[in-house]
Amino acid sequence: MASITFWGNINGALSTSATSGINHGAGSGIGFYGAGYGISVPVGQYQDSTWVTNANGTATDQYQLNNTKFSSSGTTSYNGGTAIQNFNMPNYYAPLNVRFTHSSAVRVQNCKLRIFDRNDISKQASGVTTMVYEVRHPNASTSASGLSFRGESSQNWKTFDPEDTMIDVSFTSSPGVSGLNTSAGETLPTGEYGFYNYLTKEGSAHQNTRHDWYVALSASPDSIGSKTDYGLYFTCEYL
Repeated sequence: MASITFWGNINGALSTSATSGINHGAGSGIGFYGAGYGISVPVGQYQDSTWVTNANGTATDQYQLNNTKFSSSGTTSYNGGTAIQNFNMPNYYAPLNVRFTHSSAVRVQNCKLRIFDRNDISKQASGVTTMVYEVRHPNASTSASGLSFRGESSQNWKTFDPEDTMIDVSFTSSPGVSGLNTSAGETLPTGEYGFYNYLTKEGSAHQNTRHDWYVALSASPDSIGSKTDYGLYFTCEYL
């Protein structure tokens, strides 16, 4: 049987094993705030903290997640730090881990993500602009570059704008457990940073019982007030 679950990387954790489940079926989700839980994000600015919350963002589920704040088209500030290039951003920086599992080993393709209004996947979220970036960087060091085998060729954020037509962000086919599958052309980082980068080089032909994607998210309100017409949709095909 196939399933998709959502996991949050806990604030400050140096390992993708330090995660919290997000019970979306019971109305749990991710909330974006200012300097702390419950503090509003100013209009036109991006969040300074990310939390696991209830469906309306009115109660925290006790977990603060790592925060990825949009800085420019190709850079990100992690947990309030100086902005770095997206291709230097490790997986554990991402607040969200999307996980596909199956009872038997399969490959996945046509993996896509949308930010929508929580009612109709063809409609943009209401009153908030969201930036999305797939992090493909299993090496723990920001001095190493990420993997080139990825869903989008660009290393820039993708924008979900309420005023624009809905888009899909393409995510990597068959990333494998912890995103450690890559393509045959990949090379390890040199020197001390080569200790941990990938386990397999099978590309989109890779089969596994689990596939993991890591998602950097950054949100900016377009007007005052809570933004609850807001959801994340992920889909893929498995073979």
